[in-house]
Amino acid sequence: MTEPERRPPRPRAFRLDGEKVVTPPPGPGPGVETPRPFAAKVLEAEEDIFASVAGDFPADPDAEEAATEKAQAKGLLGKWAFSIPGLFWSALTGLVSLTLTLWVTELVEGLFARSALLGTLGLALAATLVIAALILLTREIRAMLRQNRIAQLHLGLAAARGDNDAKAARARITELCDLYVSRPDTAQARARLKSLSEEIIDGKDLIDFAERTLIAPLDALARREIAAAAKRVSLVVTISPRAILDVIFVAAQAIALMRRIAEIYGGRPGLLGFFKLARSVAAHLAITGGLAIGDSLLQQLVGHGLAAKLSARLGEGVLNGLLTARVGLSAMAVCRPTPFCAEKAPGVKDVAPFLFGDKSEKASS
Repeated sequence: MTEPERRPPRPRAFRLDGEKVVTPPPGPGPGVETPRPFAAKVLEAEEDIFASVAGDFPADPDAEEAATEKAQAKGLLGKWAFSIPGLFWSALTGLVSLTLTLWVTELVEGLFARSALLGTLGLALAATLVIAALILLTREIRAMLRQNRIAQLHLGLAAARGDNDAKAARARITELCDLYVSRPDTAQARARLKSLSEEIIDGKDLIDFAERTLIAPLDALARREIAAAAKRVSLVVTISPRAILDVIFVAAQAIALMRRIAEIYGGRPGLLGFFKLARSVAAHLAITGGLAIGDSLLQQLVGHGLAAKLSARLGEGVLNGLLTARVGLSAMAVCRPTPFCAEKAPGVKDVAPFLFGDKSEKASS
């Protein structure tokens, strides 16, 4: 018997541009007279439906991406280099380590001099301390390598999209799916992305499809975290009786927000990894001048000014809420494994409209 001939899979239709479907303007309805041939026609300006779709994207996404890559290079992708401050901290760390080692050694010897049982107990505790320190150090190294992997993936996807390289795009998309393999909430998106990755020809379209399918839900989670942190900061600063409490609370919220956003996008920053993340966030804020590209500075100043007229504390609360939202947006930019291409990079008014008196909850969308 001959094996039945395998039929090639039938073509399937799937949407690359999400829910943004461009529809042409409706034609003439029934009862409308059709113009005669060679008759004079009056030309009227019509709305460009393609321009309306293009208007949803930032004016200069390349500048935003360049700022993100520079910030990642200064923090998450920063390499160890010789410097006087680095030499100072390395020497100080070495001296502190030697001091602690000498102190523990003398302590254990003293315990053995008093009693063999006490010496054995002290030695066991010292060994436990060393093992725990090695485990923590291993976790820190793994966390930093994971953050470095996400930043490298961001650069790789940006390069593959810029070159429209389908082969490189598929390789990077495979890495992206592997990054979230332990996340059950991304299982459906990963399965859909893998099933259609071979059917999308252009590398640019494949990366845009991955951004809408896999990363967009994570963006929504990050936006909600930023909105919640900005709301908490603005409220607490408004009712706080002491300025020192404001500083402590705002700093704690900024640290927690950066860590939470890194976790949403797959990072697991430890102590040393958080320092590198904070350096990248600070670099992004410095490069963009503290203002995300595409935002209106006038709107923010007006919003803060109106609040300050009502109450000085209310104005301070709004201002600190704005700063917290800025930190969250910068953390979102440097922690995101894909560049903002198919999706619009959010601004403060997108994640925290309540700071401007807008009651429409855009952050929850």
